[in-house]
This record gives sequence, structure tokens and C-alpha cells, in this order.
Amino acid sequence: MHKQFNLLSIIIPVYNEESTVGEVIERILKVELPIAKEIIVIDDGSNDSTPARLRDNLTNITHLHLNPVNIGKGAAIRIGLSFAKGDIILLQDADLELNPNEYLNLLQPIFEGTSSVVYGSRFLKNNNRVTFSRRIANRALTMVTNLIYHSGLTDMETAYKVFTTEAAKKLDLRANRFEIEPEITARICQAGYRIREVPISYCPRTASEGKKINWQDGIKALLTLFRCRFDNRQAKTIKYDEPTKQQ
Repeated sequence: MHKQFNLLSIIIPVYNEESTVGEVIERILKVELPIAKEIIVIDDGSNDSTPARLRDNLTNITHLHLNPVNIGKGAAIRIGLSFAKGDIILLQDADLELNPNEYLNLLQPIFEGTSSVVYGSRFLKNNNRVTFSRRIANRALTMVTNLIYHSGLTDMETAYKVFTTEAAKKLDLRANRFEIEPEITARICQAGYRIREVPISYCPRTASEGKKINWQDGIKALLTLFRCRFDNRQAKTIKYDEPTKQQ
């Protein structure tokens, strides 16, 4: 390794994922890495049995925070970031669309010191099943990102985003919902970091299976890209209480 890293903080925002969140945590635990892991789960006001599934896994979760109401994926990620103690931060969705077994590939550029930010690209693997409409939407958003931030990405909306804590501290995030994805990318580019992409596997699900993002979120993502481009004001600092493992 080019630099010594001791701890990986895995942040999992969760909302109504009772059928998958337990397996996601199990898969993470089984991943062997040359670095210790902490699992930070932010339940964003789930109204199904997700909180019960999380309590079942309490011994495997480093920090569990339960929001009393749903405030959005972006807010959940920002809360998770405030609790992270690791040298590297990895964002992990609570569904089974992405594979934790690919963590090492995502972390390798950071271990080697060749990049401080790594994205997993679903479009660098030809066998990934992405619907035509989502492929077009993602390409459009990525094209706009590349145009105004000179980023050279293939998959801006990927859920697998990994960065050093040093980079994370420069993000100044404000988004509360799905627009957190373009905001992270915009702020990373504005901070002067080049994003390294590595191919990842992708097993998409449908709306009937629990997919929550829709075309309206695509419009919000586009507006967020332009807002960040022309708004360089500092985000307000929000402090959250340290969570306890709730039982």
C-alpha cells in the first residue's frame, strides 16, 4: 500500500428494505479486506419491518441510527458521514443491486495511492442489465456532468462511491434526497479531485421490487448539477447526536 489505512467506514442508508438489508450486512461481513470495517446504518424512517431486521443484526452494526421520520437518502448519508471514524468511506445501498464482494477492486486505487476518489461504473461491464430508459437517463446526466465539471465519467449516478476521509471533509453537502448523488460528484470535482472508475456488476430491480428513484429525481439531479456549478457558498454545518445501538 502507498499509504497506511486502518479502517473502512461503510455507510448504509436504509428505507423500507426489510427483505434485503439483513443479507446486505451478511455479505459485507463475509468480505475479506486488508483493513478493518465499521458498518454504519441510518434507517430513514422505515415503516415496514426494516428496524426489526436491523435490531436482529445489532451485534454486527457499529452504529445504528433510526430517524423517526423519512427525510431522504441524502440526509441519511450526511448523518452517516458525521459518525464515520474510518480513513476511507464507502457508500452502500441496502438493496442487492450491487455486490460487496467487489469492495477490494473499489479500494485498490486508494490503497495504491493513485486516487482519493473511486466510483464503481455499471457501464464498464457489458453484461450488466440496465433498461433502455435508465441507460439513456444516466448517460444524459453523466454527459452534463462531464460537460460542466470536466470529469470524464461513465456513470455519475452510481451508488458505489468511495473516497478518503480527507476528501469527504471537503464536500460541504446539503442535499436531503436522491440529489445527493450529483451533489457529491459536483463537490468532489470542485475540490479538485479526479474520480477513478472501476467496473462493477449490477443486478437492477424494478419499481414493484422496491426501486424508489424515478424520472422526477432525474430532473432534480440535473438541477442540482447546475446549482452546484454556480453556487459555491459553504454549506451550513449540522451537528447530530452520537447514535446509540437501539434495542
